[in-house]
Amino acid sequence: MKKLILLGLATILFVACKQEVRYTQKSSEIDTYKKVMEDYKTMDWEDYATHYADTAKIANNVIKEKALTVAQAIDKNKEDAKLFSWVVEKEEYEMVVTDEGETWVNSWALWKGTLKSTGKVYDIPFHNTARFIDGKIVEEYGYWDNSEIVTDMLKQAEPPKTEALEQTK
Repeated sequence: MKKLILLGLATILFVACKQEVRYTQKSSEIDTYKKVMEDYKTMDWEDYATHYADTAKIANNVIKEKALTVAQAIDKNKEDAKLFSWVVEKEEYEMVVTDEGETWVNSWALWKGTLKSTGKVYDIPFHNTARFIDGKIVEEYGYWDNSEIVTDMLKQAEPPKTEALEQTK
């Protein structure tokens, strides 16, 4: 009987110690995502791409159906680099495993971009979330408010008003 009780207690301890980690701030996936962000900051697009699966889709401020391939997202980042210089600060990361068993890394940070044409600095908080399978990102979503940038760029694109245009009104 004593052995049966000890066996039961040992089983309970074993099961209790073997609980699945559903949330953490330290994981290999977080380390990978930190490398993605470092590659973004240094514009190392070749290394950046190595962290994504070949079929990965990136949906920044768009719905899943309008997501870009990694190559398209890199091209967009290169175009942005012609307009802005940037730094990323105040980064925070977490990893969660959903009830469906999906592994997601969430990040929050502050993007500080300087518009090269005007020197104006934009401080934009953003959130990214990336799903991992076998150590690679298979889908990623990014969310931020870039309305101030859009408004300023539209103002820059407006033709200057002339007296002749004013007189025709």
